[in-house]
Amino acid sequence: MSAPDTPRLDRRTAIKWMMTAAASMAVLDHASSGATPTAIAAKGYGMDPDLLKNYQPGDVWPLTFTPKQRRATTALCDVIIPADEKSPKASDLGVPDFIDEWISSPYPGQAADRKTVTDGLAWLDAEAQKRFQGDFADLRPEQQTAICDTICNSAKAKPEHKSAVSFFKRFRDLTAGGYYTTPVGMRDLGYVGNVAMTSFEGPTPEALRHIGLA
Repeated sequence: MSAPDTPRLDRRTAIKWMMTAAASMAVLDHASSGATPTAIAAKGYGMDPDLLKNYQPGDVWPLTFTPKQRRATTALCDVIIPADEKSPKASDLGVPDFIDEWISSPYPGQAADRKTVTDGLAWLDAEAQKRFQGDFADLRPEQQTAICDTICNSAKAKPEHKSAVSFFKRFRDLTAGGYYTTPVGMRDLGYVGNVAMTSFEGPTPEALRHIGLA
């Protein structure tokens, strides 16, 4: 079964999304990958990007993923966050584009993930070929899950899978960080913020007692 092509997110949206997600991603463990950042020649958008500009490929920085890497990324994103009765799968929200923008940017916090992700995707396809004679994106869902099960838990993984475990952990963090900073993802979490209220009666007596004001 081949992973279907997914709609591409326009770069202006992806870059705005990446900037929003960066604040929440900062709390995740970044040093665990042990990856050395790969140098990228692009200078980036600087301190004051023009978020009204319709960026085209190459205008800000070149993207990283090859078609093969993008297919593996799409498949793995959807294993991590599949569709359910409430919400769409990760690729339907453009998470592969978010990850591509993230690892392609020339900033140290994101560039450190570039080698981890690209090496991990190569491992994923190599493992899929070894176990099931096909690329990861072409496997059946149960085969994809079987591979992920060997690297999703560091306590149970084999020593030879240490690098793949670090890759999966970081990729899972990026997938979740991208997904749950979209409006759809926030709704899935039940987050309600920046919503106008028709009335405001102030804190409840219980809340005031909790902070010692009642």
